[in-house]
Amino acid sequence: MTTTADRAASPGSTEGLRRRNTSIVLRSLRQLGPATRAELAKRTGLAKATVGVIVAGLEAAGAVTEIERSGSVAAVRGRPGTPVSLSGHRFLGIGLELNVDYVAVAVLDLSGQTRLSATRPVAAPGDVTALLELAAWARGQVSGNGEILVGGTVAVPGLVRGDNRTIDWAPNIGLSGAGLAEDVEAVLGCPVAVLNDANCAAYAEAHHGAATDTDHALYLTGTVGIGAGIVDRGDLIRGAVGFAGEVGHMPIGDSTALCGCGRRGCWEASIGLYAVLAKVGLPELSTPLATAAAVAAAAASDPRVTAALEEVGRDVGLGVAMLTSVLDPAVVVLGGYFVPLGELVLAPARAALDARLASAAQHRPELRLSTLGIEAAAMGAAEQSFADVFSGDLELV
Repeated sequence: MTTTADRAASPGSTEGLRRRNTSIVLRSLRQLGPATRAELAKRTGLAKATVGVIVAGLEAAGAVTEIERSGSVAAVRGRPGTPVSLSGHRFLGIGLELNVDYVAVAVLDLSGQTRLSATRPVAAPGDVTALLELAAWARGQVSGNGEILVGGTVAVPGLVRGDNRTIDWAPNIGLSGAGLAEDVEAVLGCPVAVLNDANCAAYAEAHHGAATDTDHALYLTGTVGIGAGIVDRGDLIRGAVGFAGEVGHMPIGDSTALCGCGRRGCWEASIGLYAVLAKVGLPELSTPLATAAAVAAAAASDPRVTAALEEVGRDVGLGVAMLTSVLDPAVVVLGGYFVPLGELVLAPARAALDARLASAAQHRPELRLSTLGIEAAAMGAAEQSFADVFSGDLELV
């Protein structure tokens, strides 16, 4: 059974050292894949005997399992040369996203494999009831065979405090406080955190999607709101109080455009999904991806739609140029509705980016489309549900 670690325990104590060493082994298996006990000792710098004790405990808990080497005869249980890998059968993390026009869920196992994912449209922004119903459905789908939910995380489009529970400002969904975390905890029966949606999506793209091959990535959401997630060497950069990446309200684009926050001239008021629909004169459909696909289809025969998307792309490129000058990312991943629009937005964005960078010596980041779809934030939230496991703050043994 999972137990919450004593966070007040000294890191140098025997118990603290054991938890730290266990988390090192878990991270090694997750990041670098299966290994024998001897290989784990080399990877981690831990003594072979220490690794053996840790692996035995994790195996008894159902967190790791021995596997057969490819092309070898059947493994003998306990043989030192037998590789072990993380097991996907028992421990699960659940990620949820609450957005303006949809809710989403993803369930990952300890090995990082997706066990379940789904998206549902909602009738009103910030529909908590729809989110709770989706959470209950997902829990029912993955429970019943001894599985344990180690934690849950809800991704929201807004500012979330460093306690990973309290929403400070989320104008597009109209929520604040810690009530959302408490409501979801009551449904899932496990600890629940709340994080910014762009941060969750950025983490997912860095570990599963379009930015797995780089250490320095910037992710831009493509929904009604525009947010950014910053990843450096696999870790999120959240700033002093956790609010880094709130780029949608930078003064870029049409200075007269009214934003959902009540001000004018915000970036998302020029490049957010509602802004795009207003420019092209098309209605919103069931999801941002379906809506954007319809816009892309219209652009194929209507030059006015193409011209409007070129304007959106220029504003995207202008904002990316400013962020590049500050953050110097190697890759910028555009998610959400940007994906179906593809080169209709990317081409003018690249041109604007080139024109706005101050010097030819500056690195121009590669603009890429998300490979994870609209469920990127939910997947990243599910990954974040394992954060305490891989840090040693939550025990599996």
